Parts: sequence; structure tokens; C-alpha cells
Amino acid sequence: MPTFQRRFSIVQKLIASYAVVIFLTTAALVFALLGLYSQNRTAKEIARTDLFVISATYRLRESLSAQDRFAGRYLILKSDEFKDLFNQRQSEFMTILGELGRRGNDQPFRDLVASYERYRQATERIFATGNGDPLAAKKDSDEVTARIDAISALRRTLLDQKLAEADRRESATVRLALILAFSGFILALTVASLTVHSISTAITKLKKGMHRIAEGDFDYDPQLPAGDEIGALAGDFVRMGKKLKELEQMSLDASPLTRLPGNIAIERVLNRRLQSGEPFAVCYADLDNFKAFNDHYGYIKASEVIKLTAELIHDTVRQMAGGDAFVGHVGGDDFVMVVASDKGGPVCEHVITRFDDFIRQHYSAEDLAKGAIEGVDRYGVPRTFPIMSISIAVVICSREEFASAVDIAKAAADIKDLLKSTPGSNYLINRRKGKR
Repeated sequence: MPTFQRRFSIVQKLIASYAVVIFLTTAALVFALLGLYSQNRTAKEIARTDLFVISATYRLRESLSAQDRFAGRYLILKSDEFKDLFNQRQSEFMTILGELGRRGNDQPFRDLVASYERYRQATERIFATGNGDPLAAKKDSDEVTARIDAISALRRTLLDQKLAEADRRESATVRLALILAFSGFILALTVASLTVHSISTAITKLKKGMHRIAEGDFDYDPQLPAGDEIGALAGDFVRMGKKLKELEQMSLDASPLTRLPGNIAIERVLNRRLQSGEPFAVCYADLDNFKAFNDHYGYIKASEVIKLTAELIHDTVRQMAGGDAFVGHVGGDDFVMVVASDKGGPVCEHVITRFDDFIRQHYSAEDLAKGAIEGVDRYGVPRTFPIMSISIAVVICSREEFASAVDIAKAAADIKDLLKSTPGSNYLINRRKGKR
């Protein structure tokens, strides 16, 4: 089973490659932004919890230490001033403890609350009796301090872990963003290099082809793969070479006098029309009494008539039958017109009308008055020859009736022989004659 390989155009390749580049660059930017967001979120979390807890433990220690001092001074001095100061610092301690509890009511916090409650009860006994056990209170204070230090140490450990994780994520984010950005840069550079190399190579081949064509090698093929713009250009280049070759052949085959295509081009056109299967009309035109005109007025005047007749026929066919029609010069005073099958009659009528008006301008007034010129025929017998006229044999062609251009030429020759026996300008379509 045949496989078909689809090639992408240069524009599609560039769009696809740069879409990947944009995707990679965007991904790098997204990862960088996500990394920044994660870092910012971690920083906020550290500031809101970890740093607050560590700071709170410092303040709790300082507050507890002040409470111990005021309780000790009260035992010595028995002054209510120290009791008030103790109560102020105790209230401060409870406030900080409440703020700490809102950040996390875990087991270490609950242990701290329980230890402080025992310390508070011990100090209340001191203030109530004035001679409580200071050693018991000191023991409870040391336990509270140990609980505060445990919470501080735990929070410091968590802070170190978060900072380490943040550093790891930052490194991973930076590394991935750099990889994506660098990959996009390398891809863009690679695509640009390959595209420039491909276009440069193709242009070099096409330039070489232009030189080869200029040297006459119209069959040169740059051999560029099809599928993209350059491949399409190479295909157009090959077709241009073939067309130039055809034009060169037509130019070499063309009549030097009329510049109309000659017999080779005529045969090619007829065979191509037959292969197409569409019916068409071949109009074979011949000038009557041209040899007598040539002998009487000279070859220069006769050549001018041939050239002007060619222009007349060419202009009429183009005007009546369009750009798809064809006009060729068989040689001498014979011409071929190839038009659509329904255009044969109208074209012949216009050619005859224009020719009959045109040809009288090339005779002298005396010959026009006589309506003839004196001369000798091909056998050397003196004769009177009428004013030049044009006979057109029209063959309606189709692939079913004619196999080749040779068959069409034979049919046109038979019709032309019938026309030659009729005076004046005439045309005959197959075996039906239209006379003017």
C-alpha cells in the first residue's frame, strides 16, 4: 500500500517551531513566577508563625524571669508593690501565651500551659501566706522555662527545615527555568539555522538552474522536494523550463516573415486537441492567384501581402475566438486557424470580409478597373488572373473521426481542392460550402 509523506510549508514549520519556543519560554516564566509565589508564601508563613513563636518564647522567658524576681523580692520585702508588678507581668505572660495558642494548640503548648498553671498556683500561695515554699516555685519556674525552650527549639528546627526546603525549591525552580529558557533559545537558533540553510541551498540550486536555462538547458531539474513553498517554486521552475523549450521550438519553427508558428507547432496543437476529446474546427486558408500577383508586382510586394494577411488572420481569430485559439503559417500563402467548433463559420466570414477589403489596396487602379492582371500560369501559358481571393477549408474534428494531424490535413486538402474550382473568396465546412 503506497505511503504518502506530507511535508509542511516553511511558514508552518516556522509557526510550529516558534510556538514551541513561546511555549518553553512561557513555561520558564510560569515556573519562575510559581517559584517566586512559593518563596513569598513561605516567607509569609515564617513571619506569621515561626518568627512569631520564636519571638514569643523570648518574651515568655523574659516575662517569667521578671515574675521570679518580683516573687523573690516580695518574700524579702513583703511589699504589695512587687505583687502588683508580678500581676502585671503575669497578665503579660498570659496574653503572649494566648497569642501563641492561636498559632498552634499542640501538645508542647498544652504542656507549657499546664506547667505554668502549677507555677502560678505556687506563686499565689507565696503571695497569700507571705512565706510559701520558694524552692517549689523555683522548681515550677524551671519546668516552665524548659517547656518554653523546648517550643523554641522545635520551632527553630521547623524553621531550618522550611528554609532548607525553600532553598531547594528555589534551586530547582531556577534550574528548570534556565533549562526551559535555554532549550527555547537553542530550538529557535536551530530552526533559524536550518531554515536559512534550506532556503540558501534551494536558492543556490535555483540560481544554478537559471544559468543552465540561460545556456539553453531547458530540461534541467533542481531536484528540490515538493511540499513547501520552495518545492512549489521548484515545480514552477521546471514547468517554466518546459514552456521555454516549447516556445524555443515554436520560435525555431516559426516563419521568419510572419513570426507565426510553423508545421511542427501546428501538428502538436492538432494532436493535443485530438487527445483532449473536445471537438474543434481547423480552418485551412489559401490565397488564390497569389503566384500571378507575385510575378506581376514582385516578391517584395508579395511578401508584404503575406505578412499583412498573417496579421489580419491573427487579429481576427484572437478577436473572434479568444486566447485559446491558434494561428499557424504552413508556408507560402497557406495558413491554419484552430478554433472552437462553433467558431469556424463566423471566423471564416470575418477573415474573408476583411481580406477582400484589404487586398484591393495592393493592386493598381488600372488592374482594379480591369478586375484582373495579365500573367502566365505554372505551365507558361499566358492567362488573365482575377483579383486575389482567399479560400478556407474548414474541418470539424473529433477524436472519433480523426486519428492524427495527418488525417486532418488530408481532409482539409480535399476540401480546398473543391474550393479552388469556385471563383472568389469562399469557405467550406466539411462538405457544405458557405459562399461570399
